[in-house]
This record gives sequence, C-alpha cells and structure tokens, in this order.
Amino acid sequence: MRANTVKHETFDAGGAPRTASRLATSLTLAAMSLGYGVVQLDVTIVNTALDAMGKTLGGGVAELQWVVSAYTIAFAAFILTSGALGDRIGAKRIFMAGFAIFTAASLACALSPNAIVLIGARLVQGLAAAILVPNSLALLNHAYTDDLARGRAVAVWAAGASLALTAGPFVGGALITLVGWRAIFLVNLPIGLAGLWLSWRYATETTRARSREIDLPGQLAAIGALGALAGAIIEAGALGWGHPAVIAAFVTSAVLAALFVWREASTEQPMLPLSLFSHRLFSLTTIVGLLVNVAIYGLIFVLSLYFQRINGLSAWWTGLAFVPMMGAVLPVNLLAPRLAERIGPCPTIVAGACISALGCLGLVWIEAGTSYPAIFVQMIAISGGLGLLVPPLTSSSLGSVEKARSGVAAGVLNATRQTGSVLGVALFGSLVASDRAFMTGLHQSLIISAAVLLLAAYVIGLGVIAQEQEM
Repeated sequence: MRANTVKHETFDAGGAPRTASRLATSLTLAAMSLGYGVVQLDVTIVNTALDAMGKTLGGGVAELQWVVSAYTIAFAAFILTSGALGDRIGAKRIFMAGFAIFTAASLACALSPNAIVLIGARLVQGLAAAILVPNSLALLNHAYTDDLARGRAVAVWAAGASLALTAGPFVGGALITLVGWRAIFLVNLPIGLAGLWLSWRYATETTRARSREIDLPGQLAAIGALGALAGAIIEAGALGWGHPAVIAAFVTSAVLAALFVWREASTEQPMLPLSLFSHRLFSLTTIVGLLVNVAIYGLIFVLSLYFQRINGLSAWWTGLAFVPMMGAVLPVNLLAPRLAERIGPCPTIVAGACISALGCLGLVWIEAGTSYPAIFVQMIAISGGLGLLVPPLTSSSLGSVEKARSGVAAGVLNATRQTGSVLGVALFGSLVASDRAFMTGLHQSLIISAAVLLLAAYVIGLGVIAQEQEM
C-alpha cells in the first residue's frame, strides 16, 4: 500500500504543478506502451499478410511496398509536427487524438475494397502513428523526472513494443489462416479503446508553449521530399534506375529537401529546430536511428517475401518463423538499460549494432529452400542487437536536450528512424522486385544491412570519443 503513496511531480492542463501516485504513473506508462505497441504491431502483422493481400487485391512487389511504405512515409513526415503540437497544446490531448484516429483508420483498412483504398487508409494510420509515438515519449519524459527512472521507463515502453512485434507474426498468421487478412487490422480496435481510456483516466497533461503556429510550408516540403524519394526507389525496381520518371522523382526529392532545410533555417517557428543538432549526442543518435531502421525494417520486408514466395510457407508458418526473432527483442530491451548503467549508453549501442551486423553477415549464404534451423541463430542476433541498442539510443536522445523540447526531440528521432524504414523497404524491395533475381537481391540487402549497421556503430563510437575528450 505504501508504494501507491509515492509521488512524482507532474503538471495539469494549465501547467500548474501537481502530484501523481506511483500507480497513476505506472498506468500512464501502460497507456504509452499501448500507443507505441499498436504502432509496432502493424509492422510485423502487415508484413506477415503481404502475400495474402497481394493475392486478394492483385499487384506485385511494388504495390506491396506501397502498402508498407504509405504507413511509414506518413509516420516519418508528420511526426515532427506532431511532436511540436504536443509541446504547444499538450501532449495528452494530441496523444488521445492520435489513438482515436489510428483506431478509426484500422477499421478503414479492414474494410478496404481495393489496394488504392487500403494504401490511403494506411496513410491515415501512419499519420496517427506519427501522433502517438513522440507524444507518448513526451508524456513519459514528464512523468519520470529522474534520469535513472526515465531510462527504465523507456525500456518498459520499448519492451511493450517488443511484445507487439513478437505477437504480430503469430497473431497475424493465425488470423489470416482462420479469418483472412482483414482481421489483422480489427485487432487494433480493442487496443485503441483501452489506450484511450487509460490515457484519459491516468495521464497528466504536459506544460504548453505559448505559440501554436504550424510550419505548413515545411511540413509540405517534408512530405513531398520523402514521398518522392520513396517513390523513386520503389518504382526503380520495376522501371529501372535510369527511367526518366525515376530520375525526375530523385531530382524533385532533392529540391524539396533543400527547400525544407532552407525553410527550417529561416522561419521563426520551424517544425525542425536546427539548433537541436548543436548537441553532439543528439545529432549522433539521430543518424544512428536512421541507419539502424534502414537495415532492420528493410530486412523484415524481404524476409517475409522470402519465406512465403520463395520457400512457399503459409502466413501461419511465416508468422511462427518470425516469433523467435521478435521475441528475442523483449528480454534484451529489459537488459539494455542495466548494461548501459554499467558500461555507458554509447558502448551499449555500439555492441547492439555490431551484433546485428554479424547476424546479417551470417545470412549472406542463404539460398532458396534453406532450412529454418540453419538461419535461426542469425535472425536472433539481428533482432537481439536491435533490442540492445534502442532503449539507450532513445533515452540518450531525450536526455541530451532540455525537457521543454522533449516532444520535438522525440519527433526528430522517430522521424529519422521511420525515414530509415521507408528507405529500407523501398531499396530492398526494389532489389527483390523480380522473382528471378530475388535471391541475388536478398544477398545484396544483407550485405548492405551489415555495412549500414557497422557504419552506425562507428558513428555512435564518435560519441564515446567526444565524451572522453570532454571529461
């Protein structure tokens, strides 16, 4: 009973300080974990359904890439504005709106009559995901003021997402086999309702900044730049890298990206404050977040197709094949903050990236028909390394900036991570677009992933050197 009387300083809707019981703080963490968990659930559960959706709705690899990438493009493009909105009008209000939109969009996905409607509904889902993730972190950052407590809370938050990642393939495979692929979106409805109630009942509102202006030109430039880049890479797999439309899309993306940077540097209310990058650790963790997601989420996409289209596994068996891989993330998530306390966050991130890279290199020899036991350990290494690096990466990024900008900081980290996901799915999907060249493309994807992960380890290693020089 005594544990429930422990108080943590929080703020009400008007910004006045108040206290919250440990129970309320823990249930706030549960609500935030549900928000992040439902976002992550749709990564693995949708990948398991790729083949079933392709057979029902028609289309090839490019259409399936858009089903996955529509979600991540909207996620990456809107997440900065969503974090800023949370800072300006309250993270709780924005978080609850995101949960409501995500739940409604999930229903629309389940009822989609064709691929175009499904892709559109996935875009809305991605928008809602962009609202949920940075504001869940902002609410955690305000609920847990102590660095040690915040690090452990972030680990639990990440572990909740790991549970969703683990359950996604198994639950998705079962639902597809027993009911059909549309059921994978209906599972989000009870999660959404539970998250909304817990948030309304237990989460406390964050402080609000005075300005509520939205950087609309910057937002439009970001959407255009990322969408054009993803489209160029996806369509290059079918049209060829030298096709005029592909080249035009790359040029458009570059121009819009330059306009975005110019806009953010010149406006008084940027969606991406470039001053954040004056913090060395923040800049390095942001780069690492992008690189890691290129490798991991690109591989999840192509391995899903490998299991189903090359090895002929059903959705059920494909789901089971991913369960150990995703399941390894959870215990390592819980171990990561304790290891970071002993050896430091940057060395922990380096270790995680190197372990994942070794797992990728260990799969380079994979061929059509390779037995599952022969690739089991390598898949565990890939996911285990991810589980080791995410908690210290997230906690270090948030801890490197002042709390008043935690929403924007969380938005930047997650925007770059989701941008990496978009690029990984687009690039690796283009490499395996042809069934005849699938295995060659898979081998190339594994080599690229290993190189990118080792580059991430090198980049965060610079943070270790910088910290030692400052001591």
